[in-house]
Amino acid sequence: MSVLVGLIVMLGMFVVVPVGLRLIDGPAGPTPRGLPTLTRAWPLLALPGAVALWLPRSPTAAALATVYALATLALALYAPARLAARLRRPSADGGPDRPRALATSEIAVLTALVTPSVAGLALVAERAGHELFGFDLGILALTVPHFHFAGFAAALVAGLVCRTSEGPATRFAALSVPLGTLLVLLGYFVDDWAELAGALVLTAGMWAVALPTWREIRTSTGDPVTRGLLAVSAVVLVATMLLALSWALGEATGLPHPSLTWMAATHGLGNALGFALCSLLAWRRIQASTTPTPSAPSAPKETAS
Repeated sequence: MSVLVGLIVMLGMFVVVPVGLRLIDGPAGPTPRGLPTLTRAWPLLALPGAVALWLPRSPTAAALATVYALATLALALYAPARLAARLRRPSADGGPDRPRALATSEIAVLTALVTPSVAGLALVAERAGHELFGFDLGILALTVPHFHFAGFAAALVAGLVCRTSEGPATRFAALSVPLGTLLVLLGYFVDDWAELAGALVLTAGMWAVALPTWREIRTSTGDPVTRGLLAVSAVVLVATMLLALSWALGEATGLPHPSLTWMAATHGLGNALGFALCSLLAWRRIQASTTPTPSAPSAPKETAS
C-alpha cells in the first residue's frame, strides 16, 4: 500500500468515521444502545488497523487489520437495529407499536453504517496478500479508502443534507449516493460497464449533494468558517467526480484516462480533504451552533430578614 493511500486511510479511520458517527443523531439524539461506546472507542480500535498499513503483507499485518475489521462489522450490526427502531411508531394508547415509513435520509445514514465493513474486509485481505474474489492487491488497497469516503462520508453527508433541507434534489441525493456506491461495488464483480453505470449514478448523487450545500446550507449559516468549509466541499465534489467519471469511462471504453496512482493523488486526496474532512467539520460546527447549552442556575434571591 502506497504512503499516500495509507495516509488517506488513516484520515478515514481516525477522523472521518468517529467524527461522522457523532453527527448521525447529535449529542442528544436517539441512538442504538452501545453505539456511543463504540464511537468513543473507535480510535483505539482503529490503531491496530493503522499499524497494519505500514507493515509488510504478512499474517501479523492481517491479524492487526482484523481488529479494525471487527470494529467495522460491529458498526454494521447497528444498521438493522436502527432500521427496526425507525420503522416502529410507539402507540399513543399504550398498545402495540405501529409501522411507519422510513425517512429518505435514513437510507443514506444506514448505508454509512454498513460501508466501512467493506473497507475492513478489503484491508484484511490486502494485508494478508490474498486476492479476495480474484481482485488484485492494488484494487483491494484502493477499496479501503473508497469505502471510507465514497461509502461512509458521502452517504452520511447526503443524509445530513437531506435531513436539513428536504426537497426533490436532496431526496435524490440520499437515494442515489447509496445506490451508486452499491452499483460501483457490484461493478467490481460484473464488468467495467457496470462500474461506469455506478460511477454515473454516484456522480449524480454527489452533485445533488453539492448543489444544496452551496445554494442553501452554505448561505443559511452566519459563521464564515462554516461557510468556507461548505463552499470548499461543494466545489471540490464537482472536480473530483469528473475525474471519477473520466477514469470509469476510460476503463470501459479503452479511451485514455488517468492512472490509479494519479487518481489517488487527485480524486482520492481531493475527496478525502476537500470534501469529506471539510464537510464533516462544517456539519460539526453547524451541530454545535444549534445544540442548546444548559443554562446556569440563577442565584437565589436574598430575602429581607
